[in-house]
Amino acid sequence: MSPEQTPPAASGVAPKKQRPPRQKMPEQSASERVRNFNEVPYGYTAELAQLEATRCLQCKKPACVPGCPVAVDIPGFISKVLEGDYLGAARIVKATNSLAAVCGRVCPQEEQCEKVCVLAKKGDPVAVGRLERFVADYEREHGTGELPPKAPPSGFKVAVVGSGPAGLTCAGELVKLGHQVTVFEALHKPGGVLVYGIPEFRLPKAIVQAEVDYLVRLGVQLELNSPVGKAETVDELLAGGYDAVFIGTGAGLPYFMGVPGENLIGVYSANEYLTRSNLMKAYRFPEFATPIIRGKKVATIGGGNVAMDSARTALRLGAAESTVVYRRSRQEMPARIEEIHHAEEEGVRLQLLTNPTRILGDQAGRVKGMECLRMELGEPDASGRRRPVPLAGSEFTIEVDTVVVAIGNGPNPLIPRTTPGLETGKHGNIVADETTGATSKPGVFAGGDIVTGAATVILAMGAGRRAAGAIDAHLRSKKK
Repeated sequence: MSPEQTPPAASGVAPKKQRPPRQKMPEQSASERVRNFNEVPYGYTAELAQLEATRCLQCKKPACVPGCPVAVDIPGFISKVLEGDYLGAARIVKATNSLAAVCGRVCPQEEQCEKVCVLAKKGDPVAVGRLERFVADYEREHGTGELPPKAPPSGFKVAVVGSGPAGLTCAGELVKLGHQVTVFEALHKPGGVLVYGIPEFRLPKAIVQAEVDYLVRLGVQLELNSPVGKAETVDELLAGGYDAVFIGTGAGLPYFMGVPGENLIGVYSANEYLTRSNLMKAYRFPEFATPIIRGKKVATIGGGNVAMDSARTALRLGAAESTVVYRRSRQEMPARIEEIHHAEEEGVRLQLLTNPTRILGDQAGRVKGMECLRMELGEPDASGRRRPVPLAGSEFTIEVDTVVVAIGNGPNPLIPRTTPGLETGKHGNIVADETTGATSKPGVFAGGDIVTGAATVILAMGAGRRAAGAIDAHLRSKKK
């Protein structure tokens, strides 16, 4: 008998209703998945989804909705799950989130909607992300292909530069509002960081393509192999018939440590390492013609999700040892707890409170080792995390043959360099209004990592959605 069916107590007073524990997702075992690039979690079954949905309190003033950057009606879609109306649940999610299957996989719900769930005060929050993934997958596999209603054609044309999460979200919202939207993507595949940065085992590329296909069916036009700033400039787009431009080109400029030896053979930026593996399918060489160094002792520098993705990719490419080298402690690591957990399960080692000072090479110019310093934590810095301080005389050497630098990225500089009148900050990010995305250039809006610096997929989507509303208001204030 389940807790929901517990009979009344002998006193005649019904016991307090107990809710089931948070439901885990079935997943590949660590020993199995480390040998393949298939997605790690299998997702909820309908039975698990319904059981998890019973945990939602259906609050009258739900904190989870404002906790979501794209304001998904979370109680509304969960109630549909409970009813077994999974397609109805998907429609509710997609009313504000055009990339539901993506968000259900990579959005840090634990820091947003789930963090403010009432149940989180005394236990585990409702697994909003897992339920979102379930309904999005169900809709993709069983849906009728029904599209949401669109406003009548407005007569306005909008160019969206970049097909990452900010650009795709902005495009999806604008086309529903009746505008003609063209997305310009520099690469040969749409999706931005979703296809070049996040590995297959965390976000299958077929999922991204299905989300893009949905937007195309909705009416979004795609122009691939079209790097704006090279083929055409923003000014040329505005002069060529577009009434507004949204810039969502992301943060694709890799940062390096600035230590000796970073030009040795076997040193990658995480951008190149993951792009070769993910977008260019180097893990299937020679079937795909992009090679990659398959190091046996790989060190990844950094502590975020990109570092975890790189270290886990190294194992799947055949590394006997994959080590994450991070200058702070585990507590300060910015990676999701789930990603650190999966990495350690698979055999990734964490070398904490360690800072590389030099990469060593052999006579052929190939990586053979890395000199490091032990660190200790001092006072908090501007990020709120305790600043790492080197310990004098603590030098030591790690034997490695491949180094992946995953310490962050800067804004893509191409658009700012080729767009006169577009204000940028000291780090090269486009300056844009936080609420509207409006830039210093009339008719030009921006959002996502190109404005904020490297952040999360869902925050970029939130920026794209807000900008779409502002662009719509801007266009309708004009006389066509």
